[in-house]
Amino acid sequence: MDLFSDDINILPFDGEVNYYGPVLSQSKAQEYFEKLMDNIQWENDKAIIFGKTIITKRKVAWYGDQPFEYTYSKTTKSALPWSKELLELKEIIEKKSGETFNSCLLNLYHSGEEGMAWHSDAEKDLKKNGAIGSLSFGAERKFLFKHKASKKNVSVILEKGSLLVMKGTTQTNWLHRLPPTKRVKIPRINLTFRTIEIKQ
Repeated sequence: MDLFSDDINILPFDGEVNYYGPVLSQSKAQEYFEKLMDNIQWENDKAIIFGKTIITKRKVAWYGDQPFEYTYSKTTKSALPWSKELLELKEIIEKKSGETFNSCLLNLYHSGEEGMAWHSDAEKDLKKNGAIGSLSFGAERKFLFKHKASKKNVSVILEKGSLLVMKGTTQTNWLHRLPPTKRVKIPRINLTFRTIEIKQ
């Protein structure tokens, strides 16, 4: 199976995930990586677990069309105005995927020892069954999916400058995670472009 074909779904059932491979040249991806490291307003992420506030080593940032409030892990963020680089990248992946997005949650992993546990991006603020476009910079990392009922696993290596788009019923039926690894010593930046439902 050619995982790099634009319309190939890497999930076997109950969802749709398209992996496009690199959509930027290696030099362009490195240029964006450096600009994102320097220009994004990074802050340590917070999560409330069993009533206690946990501060993560991983850093995050939240940008959008307007000051959207986004709540996950029982904490709420207000979106910052788009930067020049984020708007450029948004245009690239919207053209490539045929989807549209109004916000972006960014993650900075300083090394492979920082990861993300199993979860679904199904917060009430997000458009139901909407697309999430994931753009990766820096270190290549393995990304895993696990079906909620059958427990079937699917993995993909997210390359530097690559695009992965999750859509349809993926968040309803599948969990995903970024497993930690001691083999990766360099940082990774991940941009997850999303659509926040605007409440009337």
